[in-house]
Amino acid sequence: MINLLLPGKGKNTETISRTVVKTLSYRLLIVSLDFLSIYWLSGKARIAIGFTIISNVYTTAGYFFHERIWNKIKWGKQAKL
Repeated sequence: MINLLLPGKGKNTETISRTVVKTLSYRLLIVSLDFLSIYWLSGKARIAIGFTIISNVYTTAGYFFHERIWNKIKWGKQAKL
């Protein structure tokens, strides 16, 4: 299983650092949207901050591993010439 997460030697794989940057930029967007929507619904910043922190810790890890696994799946990829 761990081999699925390590960078491959093929032309169609991406580096772990690229996956990390993509994960962090996506998380920044989602954190902002989570906070704004929860604050809008609850009217309480403390509730919005708490929920945003908790939900984004486990979803960030999930997104990272999801990206690494999908990077190893050859379906839908085209070889670079």
